[in-house]
Amino acid sequence: MRGNSAKSTVAFLLLLMTGIVLGGLIGELTSGIPYLSWLSYGKTFGIAASSPMVLDLWVIKLVFGLELRMTVCVILGLIAAIIIYKKVL
Repeated sequence: MRGNSAKSTVAFLLLLMTGIVLGGLIGELTSGIPYLSWLSYGKTFGIAASSPMVLDLWVIKLVFGLELRMTVCVILGLIAAIIIYKKVL
């Protein structure tokens, strides 16, 4: 029972990542098309890559940065991934 739960968790995470990546790709591809440009509408938030947080410990320097770009198409990709997961498993 335990192994099956771990496999379904991995499958769920892979499906979510696939939905995010495909949604982002489709959003970028449709941004130049006038009647589909609404799919790329979204917001970017997080620690900007242009001004990351730096922790300088003299011997080692750590740089932290993470940006998330949520668009309509990414959200649709996430929803599609969840629906596919529910139907398959």
